[in-house]
Amino acid sequence: MNDIASASVRPLDHWISGGPVAGASSRTSPVYDPATGQTTALVPLASAAEVDAAIKTAVAAAGEWRQSSLSRRAAVLFAFRELLHARSDELAAIITAEHGKVLADAAGEIARGLENVEFATGIPQLLKGGYSEQAATGVDVYNVRQPLGVVAGITPFNFPVMVPLWMCANAIACGNAFVLKPSEKDPSASLFIAQLWKEAGLPDGVFTVVHGDKEAVDTILDHEDIAAVSFVGSTPIARYIYERGTANGKRVQALGGAKNHALVLPDADVNLAADSIVSAAYGAAGERCMALSVAVAVGEVGDELVSAIQERLPSLKVGPGSEPGTDMGPLITREHRDRVAGYIGAGAEAGAKVVVDGREQDVPQDGFFLGMTLLDEVTPEMTVYTDEIFGPVLSVVRVATFDEGLALINSNHYANGTAIFTRDGGAARRFKNEVEVGMVGVNVPIPVPVAYYSFGGWKDSLFGDTHMYGPEGVNFYTRGKVITERWPDPATSTVDLGFPRTR
Repeated sequence: MNDIASASVRPLDHWISGGPVAGASSRTSPVYDPATGQTTALVPLASAAEVDAAIKTAVAAAGEWRQSSLSRRAAVLFAFRELLHARSDELAAIITAEHGKVLADAAGEIARGLENVEFATGIPQLLKGGYSEQAATGVDVYNVRQPLGVVAGITPFNFPVMVPLWMCANAIACGNAFVLKPSEKDPSASLFIAQLWKEAGLPDGVFTVVHGDKEAVDTILDHEDIAAVSFVGSTPIARYIYERGTANGKRVQALGGAKNHALVLPDADVNLAADSIVSAAYGAAGERCMALSVAVAVGEVGDELVSAIQERLPSLKVGPGSEPGTDMGPLITREHRDRVAGYIGAGAEAGAKVVVDGREQDVPQDGFFLGMTLLDEVTPEMTVYTDEIFGPVLSVVRVATFDEGLALINSNHYANGTAIFTRDGGAARRFKNEVEVGMVGVNVPIPVPVAYYSFGGWKDSLFGDTHMYGPEGVNFYTRGKVITERWPDPATSTVDLGFPRTR
């Protein structure tokens, strides 16, 4: 039973001007422990006036932070990195308590976020411009990249640490102030990060956390002092964020949903493929935008692959993420768990073969648990194939040839990540060249780029033309300026009304 009146329910705050600030709005949203179903906290939902006030403090801080030296910015990033590393166990426990993922997965999330912080510590090198001496007689030309001012991030529940770090590390390193609107489903990690930024020496107001729902989001998208918005979430919301933000003259990168396919060829190492697909499909209960949700079995490999996946599932333990030995935790909410379970029934009714039914597995009765589901003989018109389920449901689609499998992947309107499992270098090379997807793995199930590359899909998985973090992240949070400079001898200066020449 959920007891919202329990004395253990904590009120949460916003983080504004370097410290916690209680919500002024009367509206709140419950935060659950997905493993028990209990309400553990109440998060304030900011009004438009509260968001406006928070942004104004960020504006005031942005001017000073922009003038800080690159050495100072790098020093703050290094200090933040050390604090994040030292206290990662505490942060992982916070993630598990509110998201539900197992502690090892939470620790992995933090580690991937740390990579982005480490990349951002190199900001003195990353912001080096070019210089051309004597581009014309007595004229030098050079370029610089300058911060935008105040930028915002709107982040999802499934990675409450990693995704904010994808954004804020580069944004702050580049000299901007950053306003974070985290998911209201697991907001405590963002407040922990804010405290670490303060301990690292970041000036007050440069990192702000404002909790909220659509009212807060719309205020950010409409606010004249927000120069750019980064978003990760579902495709319908990503499209909305992009269209409303750009209509207001903002720079926007909005990453949407996914339906990631793994193409398994007849020559593949089936054990490697099965291990990889199970990990990628069911890790974090499938609540990853890079989860493999479709295995495309080519030719005669189908029966062997399905059997190999099926035989691995009974040994995996479903339970609270904080318990040792647990492989998969609960889903984020009861409503989402029920929605995912509904897809299993819809798939069966449409003709899919239910090899393993997660609804029938022995899972804890408290909390928002659902077992792992394996569906075979799925066809492209079924909702289990067309929709982003975002849960522990793996569909197997069987095709006769490599070309048929490639065409299936390319016809999907999502194009976030994909993988191929094969021993054939020629087939892998052709797949890499011809697949219309933003991130590709070869015998790698979750091809999330390392921090010195950039993350992003194609088609309905990305709105905007700039990918997240890495070099493209630095470009997103800055704008270029080219300076043409001359210091002539006063004795030789003359009036010239002609167009400038480079001779």
